[in-house]
Amino acid sequence: MERIGSLGFLAVVLAALGGCLGSGQDGQCAGAVAVQKRIDCHPEPGASQEACEARGCTWCATDVTNAPWCFFPKDSPYGYSLGGNTEKTAKGWRVTLNKRQTLSLFGNDISPVVLEVEFQTRDRLRFRLYDPSRQRFEVPLKISSPGVAAAEASYDVEFADDSSHFRIKRKSTGTVLWDSPLVDLFFSNQYLQITTTVPSTSVYGFGEHEHPSFKHSMDFVTYGMFSRDQAPTSFANLYGVHPFYMCVEADSNAYGVLLLNSNAQDVSLSPNPSLTFRTIGGILDFYVFLGPTPENVIQQYTEAIGRPHMPAYWSLGFHLSRWGYGSIDVLKNTVDRMHYYDIPYDVQHLDIDYMERHLDFTYDKVNYAGLPEYLQQLKKEGMHNVVILDPFITKDEEPGTYRPYDLGQEMGVWVNNSDGITPAVGKAWPPGDSVFPDYTNPRTVEWWTQMCLEFKDVLDYDGIWIDMNEPSNFLRGQYPGCAVNDINNPPYIPSISDRSLAQKTLCPDSKTYLGEHYNTHSLFGWSQTAPTFHGKHGGHWLGDNFSQWKDMHQSIIGILEFNLFGIPYIGADICGFNYNTTYELCLRWMQLGSFYPFSRNHNAEGNSGHKLPSTWNKNYTTVAAPLSKIPLFIRGGYILPEQAPATTTTKSAHQFVLTLVNVFVNSRLNPFGLIVALDEQEEASGPLFWDDGDSVGKPGPLV
Repeated sequence: MERIGSLGFLAVVLAALGGCLGSGQDGQCAGAVAVQKRIDCHPEPGASQEACEARGCTWCATDVTNAPWCFFPKDSPYGYSLGGNTEKTAKGWRVTLNKRQTLSLFGNDISPVVLEVEFQTRDRLRFRLYDPSRQRFEVPLKISSPGVAAAEASYDVEFADDSSHFRIKRKSTGTVLWDSPLVDLFFSNQYLQITTTVPSTSVYGFGEHEHPSFKHSMDFVTYGMFSRDQAPTSFANLYGVHPFYMCVEADSNAYGVLLLNSNAQDVSLSPNPSLTFRTIGGILDFYVFLGPTPENVIQQYTEAIGRPHMPAYWSLGFHLSRWGYGSIDVLKNTVDRMHYYDIPYDVQHLDIDYMERHLDFTYDKVNYAGLPEYLQQLKKEGMHNVVILDPFITKDEEPGTYRPYDLGQEMGVWVNNSDGITPAVGKAWPPGDSVFPDYTNPRTVEWWTQMCLEFKDVLDYDGIWIDMNEPSNFLRGQYPGCAVNDINNPPYIPSISDRSLAQKTLCPDSKTYLGEHYNTHSLFGWSQTAPTFHGKHGGHWLGDNFSQWKDMHQSIIGILEFNLFGIPYIGADICGFNYNTTYELCLRWMQLGSFYPFSRNHNAEGNSGHKLPSTWNKNYTTVAAPLSKIPLFIRGGYILPEQAPATTTTKSAHQFVLTLVNVFVNSRLNPFGLIVALDEQEEASGPLFWDDGDSVGKPGPLV
């Protein structure tokens, strides 16, 4: 959660000249690669003609926005070539690739490398490029697959006749889904790059970012991926990393691709159309999901990475939150006001101000005196509560007075400095300095589980809000700063905010149980989620947004994208976290937010005034939409359940009012109805899942 000073970080997508625009035309560069096919030879800022040509690349100015001026020529001296015949394996085949020439882009090139292909299922293919002579970091996500190649496959994998391209085709149509020239492959110790064409410009996914549209622009746009605690800003790398995309082909078939790599990385989308992946560690480990429908793609993707958890029924109700209630009296008045006006309301969140001096696993016994008893009272009234916990623990309390630190120190659960022994020390919300739990360490899982169980005996919470687990640090690296070395200062830093790996987090050469923070940084939140909730594994919210119309609009894009990423329990802070909202904006946002799977109104400390909203400058269709109504349209061919509302999901209502199953006014005890919207063939269908609404691992019937 970003809460400090200025929130306006911007990761600028730089042209190859470091942002310089020119007036030169391609006609001046005889024989040059067409602009739409250019692949950047100087992806870091500060290119010049001299530096470009020293790399053996072509320099040619263009007026096309963001198109690289320095790019690889047709006869590029880089890349790899086949080093022999393909070798059959139990799961598919492998082949050795050798570097073509000695020229290096960022040094320490690796040769040979192995390309290994696995025919995992009929509709899932894996291919990876790795160093056969040395183990490199790989993401510890266990994706199960048969020990033998699939008997049938919906794809073909081949090399072009001249062995210069690696291709994946859809068997049924012949559409080329992946086409990588080996000449555009780079595999060095701290720089890996691969380029592929895509069969259409209908590309979706990649995250986490604030994208301007659900369907991506392919006009030389670059997105960096490296978890960072910063408010949503265009082109900035945000809280999570999801290197997954889906492409819809010209015939409406669809497929998806996952790059299973956790290092800092970026992807460039070009109008060829093509994608260029760059990462600074690990291996190139790709999974391809053949669909052929978008729904099939996501089903196959979540089958591989893990199905999302089934949320508790009450968690689909309306959540209320605020950073800065400040006291239990204000909290009680807020709850009473909601009940007085009969506003549907299931869950109350407690932000960091409920803690004693921002210390995890404590509550403020002065300002929030009586909080344990009050939470029990709310439970009796059918409500639930969620408490926030941050992933940093102060080390500066008196010895023996703060059990979370004392026990963690005894068990050795912290992220360490580069020596692998002394804990990394940074600064965050608690008083003094803080250490950071290493959730990749099994001992940390034991410690965290124990502390959560002990805390539940103090405050009987129903859910945990784990925040700032990028991990966030108020410094640039830990004390006394990051050493000057290749891990902290790699030869290439992807297109991320500040072009810094240590900004607002720990130094890359810090040590975790699985290895250097350089490799595991973006796995921090993932590794914390599993021991916090033993499902697959939790939900997400879109971060510290702003009370602006554009943020409401872009929340829809973010929610759709997280459904692609396999995290359907997703929402945005309704009415906006930062700035002051307005009556109309907040009303419209509440109407929209009632359709968020995770429907929570959350607001920052100190916001109380009003700010005039901006407007959408988009094409639109006019419909009747008075402020008291939600304009709702139902697509033909679907059946939607409806149920009478109540103020919580556990209470009965006295009057039937139409509502959708996941809108915040549900009640478990009231009768259901069905809305049947026929399509042109006068047909409709739809599922309804029903269980006890709370248990984990006890599925109910799907009807």
